Amino acid sequence: MDSPEVNQHSARVAALFDRVADTYDAVGVPWFGPIAERLVAEVAPHPGERALDLGTGRGAALWPLVDAVGPTGHVTGVDLAERMIEATRQDAAERGIDTVTLVVGDASGPTLPEAAFDLAVASLVLFFLPDPPVAVAAWRRLLVPGGRLGVSTFGARDAAWERVDDVFTRYLPPQLLDARTSGARGPFASDAGVEGLFADAGFVDVRTTHLEQAVHFSDVEEWRRWTWSHGQRTHWEAVPEERRAEVLEEAAERLSTAPADVGGFTLSQQVRYTIGVRPRAV
Repeated sequence: MDSPEVNQHSARVAALFDRVADTYDAVGVPWFGPIAERLVAEVAPHPGERALDLGTGRGAALWPLVDAVGPTGHVTGVDLAERMIEATRQDAAERGIDTVTLVVGDASGPTLPEAAFDLAVASLVLFFLPDPPVAVAAWRRLLVPGGRLGVSTFGARDAAWERVDDVFTRYLPPQLLDARTSGARGPFASDAGVEGLFADAGFVDVRTTHLEQAVHFSDVEEWRRWTWSHGQRTHWEAVPEERRAEVLEEAAERLSTAPADVGGFTLSQQVRYTIGVRPRAV
């Protein structure tokens, strides 16, 4: 049974992503899309397969999965934030896609039939969950024997990105420090740590690949809008309103150390992809 602490954590995460649903991945800065597209490629969906997108958000992985499994396949998306699901459901309707089912639910342990999916992905989701080992074990049960699970998590950032993120540190309560998803602690600190989550849950043929994802901003205002548009909004909300202009000014100074050839500035983040297979029945 879920503890009050777990329920409170889930409620906080749902509330956060409800608040950012309208702007999430929609401010003109390519980020979640390229990361999710690579994840989908790593699990290699085939036409006709049944795919599960855990923590679907606004569909960064959902739409590539839809394209890959084709009209004979089906994709189920699960997200804890009702507004995320509502917005993505509207997107599917506008695109005329009828091979998608979108469900409001907890990605930690979706109430879905066991052994019902050929593959599952969770793009930049696992580190938000209150008990990652329990979640990975639950996901294994949803896969058919031979089914694949792929997750993306963050590795190291470049030095400039670390410097600019540090403008928030003094304002963050302790429970937010590890939610920055920079791969600094716990199983997300290394490839072996995430692979261990998979192995402990019973996955085999576990492997890791990497992507260095660069993100370009034309100016500090674009960076500010982007950070407000997704999970990092919690960092701004932790800063007293009267101090936010000061934080932005400090961020601008630090961002000036990451110039780009085309103007503005570019930051770089390592992304880790961990893939595993549910063993086939003997």
